[in-house]
Amino acid sequence: MDIGAVAQMGTPNPPSELGPLLAWLWGIAVVRLVVALLVVVVGIVLSKFLVRLLGRPVARRFKRQSVAQTILGLLRVSTIIVATFVAGSMVGLGIGDIVLSVTVFSAVLGIVLAPIVGSIINGVFVLADNPYEIGDMIELENGRRGFVDDITLRYTKIFTLENTFLVVPNSSMRERDVTNFSAEDERTRLSIPLLVTYEGDLEEARQLMERAARNVEGVIEGGPDIRIGSARYPAKPTCLIDAYADSGVRLSLRFWARTPYKIPRIESTVRERIWAGLEDADVEIAYPHQHLLFDEHSGRARVAVENGDDLPPPGTGSDRGVTELESEKEVEVETGGYADDGE
Repeated sequence: MDIGAVAQMGTPNPPSELGPLLAWLWGIAVVRLVVALLVVVVGIVLSKFLVRLLGRPVARRFKRQSVAQTILGLLRVSTIIVATFVAGSMVGLGIGDIVLSVTVFSAVLGIVLAPIVGSIINGVFVLADNPYEIGDMIELENGRRGFVDDITLRYTKIFTLENTFLVVPNSSMRERDVTNFSAEDERTRLSIPLLVTYEGDLEEARQLMERAARNVEGVIEGGPDIRIGSARYPAKPTCLIDAYADSGVRLSLRFWARTPYKIPRIESTVRERIWAGLEDADVEIAYPHQHLLFDEHSGRARVAVENGDDLPPPGTGSDRGVTELESEKEVEVETGGYADDGE
């Protein structure tokens, strides 16, 4: 038998016309696979082109940047998915087969992907509730502050004031207390407490603290009252008496910062000016102190006046470092720290 004749009979010659030639090429599995891969590549390129083409119209339609970015991301993913379905049909996979494969694959990895799915669902709620937006300055419940850099369906990216990126899953963001400094009105009210003595000039102390907050960059010096809800508060710096404490009068200086972006620097500047004003004022910062009163009903008091590491026990008669008060009249002792009042 002629082997060449057999080979020629097993491999038909390609047709010479274009239509039959294309049909013949399409019958080769490798050609269909290459065309399917090209369709996927074209779908990826087309998705990028659509994002560029529709980016500005979508941004103008939706004022919230996070929503616009999410819609463009869904458009890009949808284009790639359609291209994948078309490529699958070219290699013989029907839509039902692809859906069944995806369903089985999702069921197998459902437990593994549960946290990611939860973050995506929470991301939808974050976009719908709008607690913050890209560019807002927020503070988490642990004290970390930063600017929202990106909001996706899975996570929120925060650019912290320490020049680092903080990526937080949306499931955690919805469970945390988030303070938004940039929502609606950026003006932020700050408070600085100060404890002064009862012996000082209280009115002078209040005027000193109010002057310290004036003429500071970033501080609102006056103007119309600022409204919060149904209440109105003075815009100028105001010093109020917060409480009558054990060791002095607690004052609270309240003032408004125009923007929340330099709060530590503003507070530091105001504290420096308060400290400088205390030098020439009849005002002293209070420190914890107590007055101990002893009379004939108080019994015995042991008061250490020097190093008391090797003090003798009470009643030995030694007075080195110890003064025993057995008073029949009232004795007043002032201490600024530890006091041993004995029995």
